[in-house]
Amino acid sequence: MEIIRTHQSTRDEIDFENLGFGEIFSDHMLSMEYENGRWGSPRIVPYGKIEIYPSICSLHYGQIVFEGLKAFNTPKGVINIFRPEKYHERMKLSCQRLCIPEVGFDIFMDGLKELVNLDKDWVPRKRGYSLYIRPFIFATDNFLGVKVSETYRFMIITSPVGAYYKEGINPVKLITPGEYIRAAKGGLGAAKTPANYAATLLPAEEAKKKGFTQVLWLDGNERKYIEEVGTMNIFFFIDDQLITPPLEGTILGGVTRDTAIHLAKDWKINVIEKRISIDEVISASKRGGLKEAFGTGTAAVISPVGKIQYGDHRIIINEGKIGRLSQRLYDEITGIQYGERADKYGWCYLI
Repeated sequence: MEIIRTHQSTRDEIDFENLGFGEIFSDHMLSMEYENGRWGSPRIVPYGKIEIYPSICSLHYGQIVFEGLKAFNTPKGVINIFRPEKYHERMKLSCQRLCIPEVGFDIFMDGLKELVNLDKDWVPRKRGYSLYIRPFIFATDNFLGVKVSETYRFMIITSPVGAYYKEGINPVKLITPGEYIRAAKGGLGAAKTPANYAATLLPAEEAKKKGFTQVLWLDGNERKYIEEVGTMNIFFFIDDQLITPPLEGTILGGVTRDTAIHLAKDWKINVIEKRISIDEVISASKRGGLKEAFGTGTAAVISPVGKIQYGDHRIIINEGKIGRLSQRLYDEITGIQYGERADKYGWCYLI
């Protein structure tokens, strides 16, 4: 693998005690090109601008996929990349849906390991902070016309980050989207691709203007079954059941979702993946059965939900406070990520 080091690091200019999310980028990036039916050799070069033609097809037709995973500093002085095989698996599924050639796991991990090692000083040491890793693939043919590209570029960039939501682990406020839908069966809802997120921007902006953190999406057909939050999967702890919508082609299969399910089942909690309507949540709230609600995602990890607005219905959950299960999951997942708790599931890739 060719590695070209930067001559001038910007690390010393960064305030690592007060990081935002996705605003600062590390010194280097990985790049690899696909042509003539095969991927070439990866290169690591200084982070910077890339040159493209204005006719590059991905700008016009959206043949792009991406991922997001994290690396953590641990007390033993090693860096942990959390569950990289699951993120690669999801990227593979996104590639299949977008007709993009897959990058093999070994190549993916070799490049990722070299890049993180090279920029290891960019991995924050402050608890709650991490190095966000963004792999992505975009089509690079130059044409105007709807067809599959024959050339592609795979890249990885990294960014030291703080909390995704300004609320941190404090409960967020959600609102249903009214007339808007995010995805429908047969569409792109299960793929991590820009078009999947573009549809959420206007509703999310409208939600923020009303004082809410994010949108709680309902299904695109009947407009009553809960699917996911704009940037997270969603869980409801009702009576003695932890309920989350199933993966049926309209919901992104979150790695943190899978992690939470795995842990909850290991703790003998009754986890059920099933369709749940907003009316069921309202009913459970009214009778006192709704104990907690929380979102799961790579960026936020666990984000408790304190309020849901659906039309004229307002649901206040656990008096607007974080619940015991939300806190327990957050503590366990972050404890494993930061190397403070035993990794009995083999989720940590240490470098």
